[in-house]
Amino acid sequence: MSRRILVAALFPLVALAASCQNAATGDNPQVALPTPGETLALEAGSPFAATVALDLNEGWAVAVEPGSGNLLITEKGGTAKYYHPTTGAAWPVSGLPPVSYGGQGGLGDVAFAPDFATSRMVYLSWAQASGPQPAGGEPMRRAAVARGRLECADGACEITGLTEIWHQQPMIASPGHFSHKLMFSPDGRYLFIGSGERMQGDPAQSLSTNLGKVLRLNLDGTPAAGNPFAERGGVAAQVWSYGHRNLQLAFAPDGRLWELEHGPRGGDELNLVAAGANYGWPVRSNGNDYDGDDIPDHTADDGFTKPAIFWDPVIAPGDLLIYRGSMFREWRGQALIAAMSSVQSIVRVSMDGAAGTAREVARYRFPRRLRDIAEAADGSLWVVEDGPRGHLLHLTPAP
Repeated sequence: MSRRILVAALFPLVALAASCQNAATGDNPQVALPTPGETLALEAGSPFAATVALDLNEGWAVAVEPGSGNLLITEKGGTAKYYHPTTGAAWPVSGLPPVSYGGQGGLGDVAFAPDFATSRMVYLSWAQASGPQPAGGEPMRRAAVARGRLECADGACEITGLTEIWHQQPMIASPGHFSHKLMFSPDGRYLFIGSGERMQGDPAQSLSTNLGKVLRLNLDGTPAAGNPFAERGGVAAQVWSYGHRNLQLAFAPDGRLWELEHGPRGGDELNLVAAGANYGWPVRSNGNDYDGDDIPDHTADDGFTKPAIFWDPVIAPGDLLIYRGSMFREWRGQALIAAMSSVQSIVRVSMDGAAGTAREVARYRFPRRLRDIAEAADGSLWVVEDGPRGHLLHLTPAP
């Protein structure tokens, strides 16, 4: 493979974790876990001071409320918390949708609407089932997205008027690759959704489904005008790009959209997203199938859009953030990736949007797998640890 990232040369690994597996969190009930207010011991030379802010149970996503700087945090099992960094208070959130929990499914992403200051609208994604789980089998499930008003008072919050605006089509009996990542365009006009291919592969290449796609919608969930396949109608009208696997999204300061996705055994990749582009999954990948079968690598003449960078061994990305702040000023415009493989790091990547290329710059190790990452208004970082008995961490520059 060309342009291979030889992670093992920099960080020896005891074992290679598959990108999308539900790997263990490394919890040991015999080991005392840090508590809120404590500072984590990180590797020598880390640029971060990491303070434990809040205990979480399978934390999944964190979003920073515009203006107040308070946080809305989802937990995979179907709960959420509204956290006040200035006081340390964490309020319960009601009015959440019923989730189909299991595998990679549960309560997913959360995002504040572009006009939150006036509308109080928040957007949520989750795994939704068509009925009870059959005995010994997988239920038919899909990712869904809804929006409602966040109302907080007297130590608690409620999401009122929650209304479903989008879902994956079709439902699949599969435990994973929901993706259901939410991202608003910089002008606040559009909602982009990363829709995973539900571990099925082929739907990523079919415009008759919205699986394995980046979708561009109006804020009410309807297809946005000017989408590249609008004339086909149906779910194809939602599609912005396709040929994706299990993906994260982020806009760079220059307005370009980037997409980061799990490969199979090898082949995690970062892509510059272009309207109508096909990124190749499952026809092309710079990794192999889990059973060891070869998947043809990208080639110059294969007709698919090539990754800006790929990783083999994998990093198992939990989330993608493109930094804009001043607290880590030299990182502006670079990607910070919350990684979940045995690497369990924040991976920093420099991108060239004009050329569509990228290179890994550094890795910063953490004690646990990292699921999500968000930037506060002051440029500090909020990070969600993966799995049960995890934490919300606040990252500031090391002293």
